[in-house]
Amino acid sequence: MKRPAGMQAFVVIWSGQVISLLGSAMTWFAFTLWVWQKTEQASALATVSFLVFLPSILFMPIAGAMVDRWERKQTLMLSDMGSAFATLVALILYQFDALALWHIYLLSLLVGFFTAFQYPAYIAATTTLLPKKEYARAQGMIGLAQSSSKIFAPMLAAALLPSIGMAGIMTIDLLTFLAAFGALLWIKIPPHANPQPAHPTQAGFTREVAYGFRYIFAHPTLRSLTFLFVAANFFLAIGATLLAPTILSYTANDESALATILSVGAVGGIVGGGLLSIWGGPKRRVHGILIGGVSACLVGISLFGLARGVLMWAVASFFFSFFEPFVQGSDAAVRQSIIRKDALGRVFSAQQLLTQIPYLIGVGVSGWLAEFGMTKIVGVEGSLHLSATLVMAGILGAIVFLVGYAFPAIRHADEEKFQGAL
Repeated sequence: MKRPAGMQAFVVIWSGQVISLLGSAMTWFAFTLWVWQKTEQASALATVSFLVFLPSILFMPIAGAMVDRWERKQTLMLSDMGSAFATLVALILYQFDALALWHIYLLSLLVGFFTAFQYPAYIAATTTLLPKKEYARAQGMIGLAQSSSKIFAPMLAAALLPSIGMAGIMTIDLLTFLAAFGALLWIKIPPHANPQPAHPTQAGFTREVAYGFRYIFAHPTLRSLTFLFVAANFFLAIGATLLAPTILSYTANDESALATILSVGAVGGIVGGGLLSIWGGPKRRVHGILIGGVSACLVGISLFGLARGVLMWAVASFFFSFFEPFVQGSDAAVRQSIIRKDALGRVFSAQQLLTQIPYLIGVGVSGWLAEFGMTKIVGVEGSLHLSATLVMAGILGAIVFLVGYAFPAIRHADEEKFQGAL
């Protein structure tokens, strides 16, 4: 049988990833419930999220540079195998009643490490497989795959857990890895058009990784936008991390309520992204960044903290995700108009690292801030300490985005065009 090529080959890879993403998201939903039932501590859930994010963020610039040297197909296969290995270890430990919280922590680190290589390899493979006219279509399909897993995985996991348990969910996850692996085996990804040396000198590799950072700090708008997100992402991370423990705390571990609210939030992301694709966003993209950020913080995070019921939590979750594409899409459009095309990969990787570190810190401290800091500062206990932390994070995040208007480099970001070389 002739192997598919071009868009057909991409659809094969994409289909395998859709199935694999669904299985992985179901497993992590089950892990969320398991960790909460064992500890009933928001700090424990926050630590799991922190450890997943940690290696994927820290290794991102290095992974991006290495993916340009390795074969994309082998990189994707090794990444899938690593994540599957982590799930298999968890399944074996669970079956022998030996699974402990620290095992989840270590496995989260392992999965995060392989994720750091998977996404850039996936994007690079897409670029190699497809002509330029198909790039936008492929990006839309990738976004649809990610959003679909967030919608359906919580509902499927919540429906299946009572009958097959966490072991059954992890078994399904392992089977979905086989689908992704089989798809990669079937198709052929062309080699690099401009191969890089497999073993670059240390000085050359260091300069290549550092170039993106130098580029950002040499341009006022890029530098100012980076500082804006360094501050705002800390509070956005607190909001995103405390959603699940807040729901479980108020609903006595109702997994159906958690699944419903998370799925509604994913729908909000799809609706927001679809509207942005059709409309194109505000004419001045800086408004999409700043007003979108204020709205996500107040209508999403703070409202979630004030809500006391599944309906209002679902509304807040919807709008928190709804405004995210406007913030990220507008920011990416501004940066793409400033950054030279041959530097986009390195600069975006550097920007991701700089802005995701505070997000990572926010994820890590959110549970401790709620359980210890907020209890002492405000004097609230029980579930109220989670709600109070969300309300405060939303207000402070909104203030950060509003302050962005005070900086000319951000306020006039749409007017800047890059004219020279670094």
